[in-house]
Amino acid sequence: MHTIEETIEIAVPVRTAYDQWTQFKSFPRFMTVVKRVEQVKPNVTMWVVGMGPVCREFEAEIVEQEPDSHLAWRSLERRPSHRGEVSFRSTEEGSTSVSVRLEAEPGGVAGALPVVPALTRRVVRAQLGHFKEYIEGLGEAGGSWRGTIRNGRVRPVEPEPPRSRVPCWPVG
Repeated sequence: MHTIEETIEIAVPVRTAYDQWTQFKSFPRFMTVVKRVEQVKPNVTMWVVGMGPVCREFEAEIVEQEPDSHLAWRSLERRPSHRGEVSFRSTEEGSTSVSVRLEAEPGGVAGALPVVPALTRRVVRAQLGHFKEYIEGLGEAGGSWRGTIRNGRVRPVEPEPPRSRVPCWPVG
């Protein structure tokens, strides 16, 4: 396996960057190597990725997910396999540092990315740049999933606490 690590700073708050990242179906709008994504279960996604005439389909399991912090996944295929993590950190300027760490067997992510690590790194860097342009252009996320996943198990989304209401007394 070879490891690729890339980081980019995005001029939106952490919550905005994280919320948009969890909208997997939108990935084909800004990531040129992603052709289609389907959410099979809250913790399983089906991806169609490709470059040029090479196209592969694979399922990935989200094994860890913490809102506004990180998301880790692993492919469910035996060969070629990959796993990765994306993390979100607030910067002093109020922007977000997004870091991607990808571990892939030779042959790339599900066989669709180049065998050469330097080329894979350039593809990952370019796709992160596309995400940056997309979310900065929107300025807000097009949806969100605020659930937590631990060891591949989905935890229920915790409801936000009710806002305190100020009593209103009738006048008259």
